[in-house]
Amino acid sequence: MPPLEDDYTDIMRKARRGTGKDAAALAREADLEVTLLRAVADGREQPTEEQARRIARALGLDPGKFADAVFQRWHPATAMPSDVRHHINAPHPSNGYLLFLEQTRIAALVDPAGMPERLLRAVADGPFHLRYVLITHKHADHCDATADVARAFPEAQILIHRNDAFAIGPLEHRAMKLHDGEHVPFGEAEIRVLHTPGHTDGSVCYLFRNLVFTGDTLFAGSVGGAMGDASTYDDILHGVRMRLFSLDEQSVVLPGHGPPTTIAQERRHNPFFTES
Repeated sequence: MPPLEDDYTDIMRKARRGTGKDAAALAREADLEVTLLRAVADGREQPTEEQARRIARALGLDPGKFADAVFQRWHPATAMPSDVRHHINAPHPSNGYLLFLEQTRIAALVDPAGMPERLLRAVADGPFHLRYVLITHKHADHCDATADVARAFPEAQILIHRNDAFAIGPLEHRAMKLHDGEHVPFGEAEIRVLHTPGHTDGSVCYLFRNLVFTGDTLFAGSVGGAMGDASTYDDILHGVRMRLFSLDEQSVVLPGHGPPTTIAQERRHNPFFTES
């Protein structure tokens, strides 16, 4: 069972950065000694249930879900869909995916990164006809093999949001630079683009039927860190809440790091979102 991408210290770090609360302010709001708060934040000491809940409230997190993260009481139980092949983009720890149509053997490669020979072999092993290269955001561990894949499959269309397109260098000029809500045909259906800024300004998720490739916007039990130049932590939370949590609850979430999950499980268990 693959581990979650973030433990409770990662969740605290992202929420503290997003809310701008230093250790002293957080300790004061959570009614904890600052030395204890720092030890908890560093993973040197585990908080009690009540302490975890006080920390969560001070950070705007869901208290019960955060306590579950502290005591590792939840892990998603979601199988990889039959029409997706998963690989690790070694030497990066990021997830890559091949979405394919069984009858036509048409495929889309999601986040081309790491050792290119592994990606080319994954396509050849299908064997698949590569129709699209889908990039969720600009960070190297999600797109640094784009040029090699493009050379091997010159007919494959590269998709990346216009705000992050500079990351693929000269290939930007042959890429489809995306806006929110765009659709591209894939077999008899479509892949829909959901712009979810915050981790980067051009972060997108790709929706195909009941599958959503979320890059570093949404993980099982967490969200990506706010690293955008113009977009913010609040943008990440808004994008997940309004764009992703509005999808069918049985939609399978295929994140850029960590195990697969579902929209239903994230609504119930992700500590960044309180129950409505």
